Amino acid sequence: MKPLVFSAIALFCLNGAAFAQTQPTPPVGPDWSKVELKVTDLGNRTYMLENGISGNVTVAVGDDGIIMVDGQHAPMHDKLKAAIAKLSPQPVRYLINTHVHGDHTGGNAGFAKDGVTIVSHINVRNRLAAGTTSNLTGAANAPAPPEALPSKTYDGGGITLEVKGRLAQLRHPANAHTDGDTYVYFADANVLSTGDTFNNGHYQNSDWLNGGNLKGMIAADDSYLALINDGTKVVPGHGPLGTKAQLKDFRDMVATSLARMRQLIADGKVKSEAEAIELKPFADLDPKWAGNEQAARNWVRVVYHSAAAP
Repeated sequence: MKPLVFSAIALFCLNGAAFAQTQPTPPVGPDWSKVELKVTDLGNRTYMLENGISGNVTVAVGDDGIIMVDGQHAPMHDKLKAAIAKLSPQPVRYLINTHVHGDHTGGNAGFAKDGVTIVSHINVRNRLAAGTTSNLTGAANAPAPPEALPSKTYDGGGITLEVKGRLAQLRHPANAHTDGDTYVYFADANVLSTGDTFNNGHYQNSDWLNGGNLKGMIAADDSYLALINDGTKVVPGHGPLGTKAQLKDFRDMVATSLARMRQLIADGKVKSEAEAIELKPFADLDPKWAGNEQAARNWVRVVYHSAAAP
């Protein structure tokens, strides 16, 4: 499982890289012409592509086509195409959106123009079509153009996608990072792509304005732990390639945070988001999980909204 580095990974820190982008357009700051990709061979013609800013990408190569999980920000389209072309001459057949946020769906329009079928849970299509609001910044995101909307959707538990020689199992964890999450399991490669229901090494957002709740994220992570084994390669939404042990560590941190906030609310010590932030209830967790002070504050906000939800 050696990394195939086409070029050095570019680093960009937004809120400590702790939370997924909710904007359909890229964040202000990076010079996208200098943002490059790191490609890691996961075995059995399966690869992880990361750039340190956008969501991670999984590529599964079949005999007559490719299944791709997430498409990063729109400016990465050409670089992703070039990197994938180095892995296989086969065309990308499917691009799966693990959720609505723009660092995972920004590439939709470009890949759709290339003839790729965009696949998601129905809630992703609905929210992209309607436009969204960032739970962390309050920024309004305009409705996506028709060409950027998933053309193949599912509702309920999940679906299966297939290219010759490869099978992708798509499943929907309810109300976790958002209300439209999909995780993807490639059993033949023992690779699990979690989207933003797992962040390796950092706090994660649970987008309460778009159906997210940490209770659902914990349930999603529990289902992953029941599915995988110690040899599974876990592609997180953000961060380096993960293991079952790292996934368990993340899950336990989320559960600890949520239980602690619920107790503070029950005891009357926290009655508002502002009071929760002032209390700094996760100061002991921050050195490991927060990239900076803003990331620590955002985590308090996320946990408060999940704990206070009816």
